[in-house]
Amino acid sequence: MRNILSIAKREIQAYFTSPIAYVVIAVFLLLTGFFFYSLVWWFNSQAMQMAQNPTYFQQININQMVFTPLFHNISIILLLMLPLLTMRLFAEEKKIGTEELLFTSPVSVNQIIFGKYLASLAVLAAMLLLSGLLSIFTFAYGNPQIAPLLNGYLGLFLMGAAFIAVGLFFSSLTENQIVAAILTFGALLLFWVMGWAANAAGGIWQDVLNYLSFFQHFDDMTRGILDTSDVVYYLSFAFFGLFLTHAVIQSRRWR
Repeated sequence: MRNILSIAKREIQAYFTSPIAYVVIAVFLLLTGFFFYSLVWWFNSQAMQMAQNPTYFQQININQMVFTPLFHNISIILLLMLPLLTMRLFAEEKKIGTEELLFTSPVSVNQIIFGKYLASLAVLAAMLLLSGLLSIFTFAYGNPQIAPLLNGYLGLFLMGAAFIAVGLFFSSLTENQIVAAILTFGALLLFWVMGWAANAAGGIWQDVLNYLSFFQHFDDMTRGILDTSDVVYYLSFAFFGLFLTHAVIQSRRWR
């Protein structure tokens, strides 16, 4: 565990000694803030109109009208931003020639992978925590339910953890960071749009594509529904990404 934490600490320092982490976090918060402001403004205008009719006014739900669409917007932003966060993890080591030194150290491949993965998860958690500060304003003007709110952020973290595992895998395949980011984005987008393709499919293929789609598993969590099958899906996806990364690194270590 000490080796994993040491590698994670080294990676976190590397993130913040370059502009990558600052730019990714700043753009993420800027876009999230824009969508949050737009949704709150729309919610207020709808609330003022519905206030003239007590029946409709009682049906106003800030979780459904603000946070559910906000979580979907944040998930798209993560799909765009996280490949930029993971592209350097192994690609940079290979390009600057420190990969061989790392692989010949007394640290196991699993410890290297988990250390780098943990560092990216820490940055992701910081991004989500900072974006969560925006929700404080909704408690001043509305009465949001805290459980669906936390469930949505849990879904974002699990989805982000799966995204990072995919990015780690593609970073291990190449020394070019841009190529790693593009491959990660393409793979994530493919799994994202599988839900759309499922609508045109039929029979068992519709069920398969729906199960593989990121969107289908995330939709329930944005509405406050915590299903263990969704949690298992994201954890399995992250595990598979880490497994493929281990296979790539292990094969390169013994060449």
